[in-house]
Amino acid sequence: MRKRSTKMTVFFTVLVLLLAFGGLVPVFAPLPSLSSHKSHHHHHHHYKKMNVGKFEIDEDMFWKDRHPFQIIGGDLHYFRVLPEYWEDRLLRAKAMGLNTIQTYVPWNLHEPKPGKLVFEGIADLVSFLKLCQKLDLLVMLRARPYICAEWDLGGFPAWLLATKPALKLRSLDPAFLQLVEKWWGVLLPKIAPLLYDNGGPVVMVQIENEFGSYGDDKAYLHHLVTLARAHLGEDIILYTTDGGSRETLEKGTIRGDAVFSAVDFSTGEEPWPIFKLQKEFNAPGKSPPICSEFYTGWLTHWGEKFAQTDADHTATFLRKILSQNGSAVLYMAHGGTNFGFYNGANTGADESDYQPDLTSYDYDAPIKEAGDVENEKFNALRRVVQTYSAASLPSVPRDKMKTGYGPIQLQKTALLFDLLDTFDPADVVESENPISGVQEFMMFGFLLYVYEYAGKDYGTGLHIPKVHDRAQVFVSCPSGDNGGRPTYVGTIERRSNQALSLPNARCASNITLYILVENMGRVNYGQYLFDEKGILSSVYLDGKTLHGWKMISIPFHNLNEEPKTNPIIHAAYSGFTKVSASARKNLEHKSENISKEPAFYAGRFSIDKVNQVNDTYISFNGWGKGIAFVNEFNIGRYWPSFGPQCNLYVPAPILRHGENIVVIFELESPNSELVSAALNKRVFKLFKQSYQTKAISSPK
Repeated sequence: MRKRSTKMTVFFTVLVLLLAFGGLVPVFAPLPSLSSHKSHHHHHHHYKKMNVGKFEIDEDMFWKDRHPFQIIGGDLHYFRVLPEYWEDRLLRAKAMGLNTIQTYVPWNLHEPKPGKLVFEGIADLVSFLKLCQKLDLLVMLRARPYICAEWDLGGFPAWLLATKPALKLRSLDPAFLQLVEKWWGVLLPKIAPLLYDNGGPVVMVQIENEFGSYGDDKAYLHHLVTLARAHLGEDIILYTTDGGSRETLEKGTIRGDAVFSAVDFSTGEEPWPIFKLQKEFNAPGKSPPICSEFYTGWLTHWGEKFAQTDADHTATFLRKILSQNGSAVLYMAHGGTNFGFYNGANTGADESDYQPDLTSYDYDAPIKEAGDVENEKFNALRRVVQTYSAASLPSVPRDKMKTGYGPIQLQKTALLFDLLDTFDPADVVESENPISGVQEFMMFGFLLYVYEYAGKDYGTGLHIPKVHDRAQVFVSCPSGDNGGRPTYVGTIERRSNQALSLPNARCASNITLYILVENMGRVNYGQYLFDEKGILSSVYLDGKTLHGWKMISIPFHNLNEEPKTNPIIHAAYSGFTKVSASARKNLEHKSENISKEPAFYAGRFSIDKVNQVNDTYISFNGWGKGIAFVNEFNIGRYWPSFGPQCNLYVPAPILRHGENIVVIFELESPNSELVSAALNKRVFKLFKQSYQTKAISSPK
């Protein structure tokens, strides 16, 4: 099957912005690279070892430069924090007493399309690692192909799902391993010069994570070890992490001293019996006790109460580990934000029990989403760490100022269905049966399915057995009373795919059925990891299968995509550069009495002085569901009607002195006054039900 043309993606995004504001701007530009040099590939044996340090395991302890070393670390993910804030967040972690940073490396961020490698801006891993070293922080690098992390598809690139025959992820599938080898062949040579034995900050490299909760394939684990050693050498400590039960350790570890087996467990479990069990899965003398994911909070899905854990309880159990010379890595030290479309999702007993994660990855960590440290949990954990730290801790930075810039008046700039005629016919895919988004390279965003039929030939009962993740259904009758405007029928959710009853319209012409499917984030944990998006089954009207579909992918630019410009498109659609008063009136007329028709809204707010450019939060109180952009940066999804997150964090580096532009794609019902606001504090919706702490078998 042919690949989609990129013309439509470019056109659609640029057109929306032109419709909104009348200016030519680069779309969703990546953040600037912090590196001033080009990276080169090296094999590990190319390095001449100078008089550098050594990090090793012996006598059931970590040793740094021949001195016993207690790891007091924390997870802080470079891809969830703007590069301009990396140093600020690392300094706050250091002020808490941390000496080590643990971070994942998401494959999908660095290779969003096959062969397209990105290591700039927020993906500038090398600069992040060098910054850790500059601040005298060691690094535990989770460089494995799969990361989990509440990140889309567990860090796997979505294009892996388009490979035919289907890949078997996290296995010895030769086709899968070939892609892993190619990826690691790019990544690991960048890491090799930054290993501690080579003068860098990286002391340990993780090859798999909680594999014992997923599979039991020792040959696969051994293959990853061999591959890592080929690039990184024999001296680097490779490690795995598994839950603190015998079953998960049996499945997820390699006995002996080839790989160090670390453990994780729920905060509140007694640590030392688990550390005793850990020793059985490491070679004698090679099992320093470490909880490599000591949970400071928990994740939150849409529709749940914001997860919070008690500060004193968390500190008490950290003390139990550190007081007996155990090591711990706080998960999370600082959570950050799932900018763009990179949030992950979980499932329950079956794949229809779908639970997408919030845009915020605050995690109730001691360093909050916006970097705030003036809170009980930060102070409680810092007091514990100070007790077991050989040196006094650095002073604690003050919280960054947040500014509320006031109300933002928005205007409707376009209705989604009015843009369909402007698409290049070459970008409209036709098929007898619905095709999933992965098959048509719709990696992120939305996919529109269109079907025409004669009303007299079909009934009104619409059934879609399998849709991922959320489908809004509309019907249009060109000869109808409303001039053929699409009429909202209902929404089919992945978790409750009930049938809909279409209006029994007497239409003189064919009826058009529109099904807009939103990809709300791929599953990142568990047995349903292979998570395709779109309509994944036949579609039925009163039991009759519908054949003859048109599909239009409507992807928006994601976090790490480069700006794209096309002068031909700009010239062809220069007439859309401004929304005139008459056009605006026409839009308002079209939307009268039409509920839940997806539309674009835009507004401005100004920052008068350079020193007033501060962090803020965009409020979506009164809005329905959608995605938002500030100055062409995708700040994520909002869904205040479902909660708990009611506003989106906007770091100051996204803003600018003068005019700032907000663009919203609203899927359902806008705020009645078309007003948003820039606030100086975050808002989470309160729920009456209590939050239920999840078991360790759940993802972290």
